[in-house]
Amino acid sequence: MIDPTRRIAKWDAKFDTARIKATLDQMRPTMLANVSAVTPMITAMEISVKQVCDGAGSSVIQIPFYLCFGREMWALLRKELSGEAMAKEAALLIAKWVARGLETPVLQAIRSDVFNVSAPIAP
Repeated sequence: MIDPTRRIAKWDAKFDTARIKATLDQMRPTMLANVSAVTPMITAMEISVKQVCDGAGSSVIQIPFYLCFGREMWALLRKELSGEAMAKEAALLIAKWVARGLETPVLQAIRSDVFNVSAPIAP
């Protein structure tokens, strides 16, 4: 086991704020470009999810949870999943959020209307 003093010294050396700042300053333009490219897509997705929830008459207090489901679906699409694999992953997410108290028809509508993902063919 590593001596606690040595562990603290290693942590202190690793988290040199001047080095971290220099690294982040160098990466900031690329990071800003990435955020600028992705934020409009996420915002559009969230608006679509809210429209589905409004159309289904979902309780206002549950909308943040439907948005979380939408963000998880969006993350799956960003991993470039498609076809049956995507459909199965979506089914797993739906099962998870149903277990947390959301309504299956609303989740399925978000899956199909917002993300254009069909139900899985096989279980």
